[in-house]
Amino acid sequence: MRPSHIALAVLVTALWGVNFVVVELGLDHFPPLLFSALRFLVAALPAVFFVGPPKVARKWIVGVGLALGVAKFGLLFVGMDQGMGAGLSSLVLQVQAVFTALFAAVALGERPGRVRLAGMGVALAGIAVAAVDEGASGPVLAFALVVAAAAFWGVSNVLTRKAAPPDSLNFMVWVSTVPVLPLLGLSLLFEGWDRDTDALAAMDWTGAGVLVYVAWISTVFGFGAWGFLLRHHPASTVAPFTLLVPVFGMSSAALLLDESVSPLRWCAAALLVGGVAVTSLGGRWREPVLAAAPEARGARA
Repeated sequence: MRPSHIALAVLVTALWGVNFVVVELGLDHFPPLLFSALRFLVAALPAVFFVGPPKVARKWIVGVGLALGVAKFGLLFVGMDQGMGAGLSSLVLQVQAVFTALFAAVALGERPGRVRLAGMGVALAGIAVAAVDEGASGPVLAFALVVAAAAFWGVSNVLTRKAAPPDSLNFMVWVSTVPVLPLLGLSLLFEGWDRDTDALAAMDWTGAGVLVYVAWISTVFGFGAWGFLLRHHPASTVAPFTLLVPVFGMSSAALLLDESVSPLRWCAAALLVGGVAVTSLGGRWREPVLAAAPEARGARA
């Protein structure tokens, strides 16, 4: 990779890491489900009028929109609202690599080799250590919600691979149109009309700035730049940079939110990041079963 592309990859992962701190600030202004709905509304509008029509089948846009937008981000925002810290959330979400590998084995017929199976085991050990640490110092339910969010991220990754969008920015903008109404409906159901309208009426410049960051900077710019990198370099070259996200997430949470990082949490971070690195990069995938091979090869292209 040329130096400018390396700098862009690091910048995007830094923006995604700091995004967890911004989400924490946003939850002081909005109920979590309403916040998530507004995030996708701002990401979709007005961009949807400029990116052109969808370039994949609408079923993939709807599927990823529900899995990523409604389930993954809905659970993440609720988990963080219930007490899961920004730094730990940025770390725990990385277990999505394990869920992606497991779901790909079922849906795409891919079979991880022994090295990647070992990496998955190490990453899960990191989650167990983080759970022990969180159980001693924070709400376990919030931790479980973020783990569930990582699982739905894995689902959306597999659906995205099946869709194989040729333009990631176009795809992400159209995906952002899907979660808005379901999340608004869930917000009215669980958070209530009064709480939602009070939050909107009390929106200030900080709240607006948070929405701009999570929608345009983290989502539109972040995924657009990431798609640019993937169009110019192999995924195996670009993907390892995502391991910097929890580094930026935990460090920015410690600096800006004064979140403490216990020795047990550092141990969990080492296990989880190391395990995800091995899962993502180590060894080779065995060939899918014959019936699934053509479809799976197309998803990897």
